Amino acid sequence: MKCLVFDIWGEFGQFRKFYTTSSPLTFSFPPRTAIAGMLAAIVGIDKDEYLKYFCKADAHIALRILKPVKKCRVSYNLIDTKTAKIMSKIQNRTQVTSELLKDCAYRIYLSHENVELYNKIKDSLTAHKCYYTLCLGLSEFLANFGFEYEGNLSKAEVEEVNLVDSVLPLKEDVTKVEFELGKEYFKDIVPNEMNEDREVIEYAKVIYERNCKPIKCIAKGIYNTSEGEKIVFL
Repeated sequence: MKCLVFDIWGEFGQFRKFYTTSSPLTFSFPPRTAIAGMLAAIVGIDKDEYLKYFCKADAHIALRILKPVKKCRVSYNLIDTKTAKIMSKIQNRTQVTSELLKDCAYRIYLSHENVELYNKIKDSLTAHKCYYTLCLGLSEFLANFGFEYEGNLSKAEVEEVNLVDSVLPLKEDVTKVEFELGKEYFKDIVPNEMNEDREVIEYAKVIYERNCKPIKCIAKGIYNTSEGEKIVFL
């Protein structure tokens, strides 16, 4: 199985949690659904149809956190543009505090059943070109990206203890997680797949280490990359 590996980073990012309203909170990393949108932006697939190209059956996606997770809070003054025809005359403002990611960087691993689409993504990554502007969640949080390598994947031994570099989905095939001293573990529930109507059809429980350290575990779905990284697909 071939795998494309590339990094994406930016100064700020926000991947809004689905259960927050007036004070938006952010996930610590882009969920699989957001990564699918990034890949579609790179090759120029329309937002109304890209989800069918990146379903779990065809697109195998994993993510590694490259920089320690840092978050900050920023207050926005929201204005009602429907009632005020002249911007300078706006009087009513609503202040909303939003949680943002700061100085974030991630490594994305992609294997795809569609060879033509896989090669198209590879060509765009190696040429450092994207069809739509790449961002980290919101359009104002511009992102940069860089191709790392294309490697072959091999399955790790099932019964062995492995140090997984990627975010670890807590599936039924994860039989053991060893929590080590000096590491900061967090667990979250993230949207993992949407249908073509943009309805979330699957959520995933995941565990990650805030300071980018590997997670020691026994699981069935661990893959070794040709560069020595160990990943689990979301």
